[in-house]
Amino acid sequence: MRSDTVTKGKQQAPHRSLFNALGLTPEEMERPLVGIVSSYNEIVPGHMNLDKIVNAVKQGVAMAGGTPVVFPAIAVCDGIAMGHLGMKYSLVTRDLIADSTEAMAIAHQFDALVMVPNCDKNVPGLLMAAARINVPTIFVSGGPMLAGHVKGKKTSLSSMFEAVGANAAGLITDEDLCEFENKTCPTCGSCSGMYTANSMNCLTEVLGMGLRGNGTIPAVYSARIRLAKQAGMKVMELLEKNIRPRDIMTEKAVLNALTVDMALGCSTNSMLHLPAIAHEIGMDFEIDFANGISEKTPNLCHLAPAGPTYMEDLDEAGGVYAVMAELNKKNLLYTDCLTVTGRTVGENIADAVNKDPEVIRPIDHPYTPTGGLAVLKGNLAPDGSVVKRSAVVEEMLVHEGPARVFDCEEDAIAAIKGGKIAAGDVVVIRYEGPKGGPGMREMLNPTSAIAGMGLGSSVALITDGRFSGASRGASIGHVSPEAAVGGPIALVEEGDKIKIDIPNLKLEIDVTEEEMAERRKAWKPREPKVTTGYLARYAAMVTSGNRGAILEIPGK
Repeated sequence: MRSDTVTKGKQQAPHRSLFNALGLTPEEMERPLVGIVSSYNEIVPGHMNLDKIVNAVKQGVAMAGGTPVVFPAIAVCDGIAMGHLGMKYSLVTRDLIADSTEAMAIAHQFDALVMVPNCDKNVPGLLMAAARINVPTIFVSGGPMLAGHVKGKKTSLSSMFEAVGANAAGLITDEDLCEFENKTCPTCGSCSGMYTANSMNCLTEVLGMGLRGNGTIPAVYSARIRLAKQAGMKVMELLEKNIRPRDIMTEKAVLNALTVDMALGCSTNSMLHLPAIAHEIGMDFEIDFANGISEKTPNLCHLAPAGPTYMEDLDEAGGVYAVMAELNKKNLLYTDCLTVTGRTVGENIADAVNKDPEVIRPIDHPYTPTGGLAVLKGNLAPDGSVVKRSAVVEEMLVHEGPARVFDCEEDAIAAIKGGKIAAGDVVVIRYEGPKGGPGMREMLNPTSAIAGMGLGSSVALITDGRFSGASRGASIGHVSPEAAVGGPIALVEEGDKIKIDIPNLKLEIDVTEEEMAERRKAWKPREPKVTTGYLARYAAMVTSGNRGAILEIPGK
């Protein structure tokens, strides 16, 4: 066993003395050491129940003959970080989580790992770490929040942000806004729509790294505790069989994840995280894969913010496995992929049933014949951009309008809420990319303001930053190359005509090549917004959004 390095032999007597200091018995040191990576904290609503999940995992590990040892991982609440300096520290934590988990796991020679994440960067960060460390590993998340209820309708965090815009436009009263505030987020758990956290927890099931229900069982259900115990027991089986993350997270598994992503209508952030996870297994993931898979993968779910259903509804309808079973009716999945169950994808979904065709559309009656995400290219985004096509109203799938240009999110929000954006406009927010931000902030505040003020069917927004999974409408992010490195988005001027054609995968600026060349000659790089600390180091190492904003050593 790997832990023999620190528990066996005379040379390890000093190590054992430190285990003695931890209160471990000789019997516990004889068993496999299983690291439980706990993302528990008291600031993220999706993580406040993880202490209970961790305790259940510990019981499962101990029941199956292992010695559970807990160590922490950080997590940022994107909702609380939204709309201010804190959002610069959201995406960047993905790599901190991966790096610190790698350090802890290897330094202490754990035989196996159980990852207990829940929210946006926590899940992909730990998936990246699992691939790097490559010891038997299983995931069990904290689960989604139940939907809120306001005036007889289910609500979620996107409803809350849009209510702020509606209030600013005089469409709802202060009392209505207060009701949203008090009822929108009624329980612990990751926010209740198909936002980034729930997208990645569902895709963890598809990748084969989590048990059935990992992405959908609500946080407050006791079934979640049982799932955690099962995960703790199952990791011991993985250890016995020496089944490792890189045996499970193969290229085929990543392509399965992208396929189910299209069917579910996941967050555009999955197009940052899947390339980063793929990078850790040595897969060269081009975001253009998305269009090829989208062309043959129907969109089966319209979960919030795209529609009126929520994670609890998906769970009741049969969960992720039911979606996969529908896709498998047209042979859209690689069913021979190994999973943490010890069985293949095909074996796992053999008995899955779609219990609610209103929540999960049958494969022959989809919302659309193509998938939920699309990658747009053109002279404004030569290396690509990403849109959640399933959350765009039909009248905005093709749109032309004048550019309204802002060099930071705050200026755009002020203009939107100040009534300076009109129907037909294309709001351009730049210098918010991975390097330029730095940190590639999410733009939920401006997209929610646009929707809340009744402009969602007439105003588009494009950015080299990114969008929350709670964003909807013609919101096109990850524009690459970003403005900070001189991408075409840096050259857009107020009033330029922007052409958006989502069905034909085009994002273009109606300016001649000659004019763009003249603008490029006049363009000068901007001074970095941050010159000290982690953000400065991150900006120096991060790649563009189309590559998943992965970190690379400069010059290599």
